[in-house]
Order: sequence, then C-alpha cells, then structure tokens
Amino acid sequence: MAASSTASAHEDASTKDHASSDAPVSAGADSTNRHALARRDNAGDRGRTSIADIVVAKVAGIAAREIDGVHDLGGATERAVGRVRDVLPGTSVSTTQGIEVEVGEQQAAVDVSIVAEYGVAIHQLAAAVRRNVISAIEQMTGLEVTEVNVTVHDIAFGDDDDQNDAAPRVQ
Repeated sequence: MAASSTASAHEDASTKDHASSDAPVSAGADSTNRHALARRDNAGDRGRTSIADIVVAKVAGIAAREIDGVHDLGGATERAVGRVRDVLPGTSVSTTQGIEVEVGEQQAAVDVSIVAEYGVAIHQLAAAVRRNVISAIEQMTGLEVTEVNVTVHDIAFGDDDDQNDAAPRVQ
C-alpha cells in the first residue's frame, strides 16, 4: 500500500510540473510549482546553440580591424594570398585573415596576427586589440573568451604600396 501512495504522490508532483505555462501562479502556490514554471520559461533550457569557429573568427577579425594603428591582419604569406584574392573578380576581403580560433561549448580562445602602423605604441595597440576582440566576441556570442594572443608580424611605414611603385634608383 505504501508503494502505491508514493507513486500517486509522485504522479501528482509530476502533473504539477507539466502544468501549462499559461496557467497563473497564485500567491499560495507551492515553491516547487513556481520553480518548475520558472524553468519552463527559460528558453535556454529548450535546446542547444552552437556557434561555428568561422563565426567567432569573423567577429574577431572585424573587431581587430576596428582599432586605429592596425594596418593589416596576418603574416606575410597570408597577406600575399590576400592580395592575390583581392584582384580576382568576385572575391571579397577575408575577414578571417590572420585569425585563428578554438571554440568550445562555452569558451573561445583567439590568436590574432597583425601588422602595426609605424609610430604606434605596439604594447598599447596589442592591448586595445585584445580588449576589442574580447568585448565583441563576448557581446555577440555569449562565449567566455579565455585568451586573446596578439602577434605583431610587421610594421607598415605609411603606404607600403606607394614605396613599391616608386621609380628605381638605378637604370
């Protein structure tokens, strides 16, 4: 007998937990019922959100480019490939050039490779890039950023393309 009364008490509690979320909770409702209703109203408990690495990389790339003093992203090879890509019809600037990410379920780690403009305090530039990347990723994705490593691969002296187009010094 005791087993059947326990089962029916469990069924009653189960029925309360599955009550319609539209049903009002009265001031006299027990705390279990209010807690169950609050759980149902939390949309985050009703599925899983996955954010692809490419999404986090694009957010990081755009955030890094927003900082004054960042001339370009990527090492020499990445920038050379980017220049070729830029002249091909139908292609666009890669927002992920110079960005590497590792994305977990709740965290992300980012490596950013930059070219700094000459005259900029590199340590301050790296700190600004780091802050902006962390802020953008955390605000847009909800992921906790565990680290942002900034590597400065080069320094740009004004417009490097103009220097390459200058007339040769000898004939």
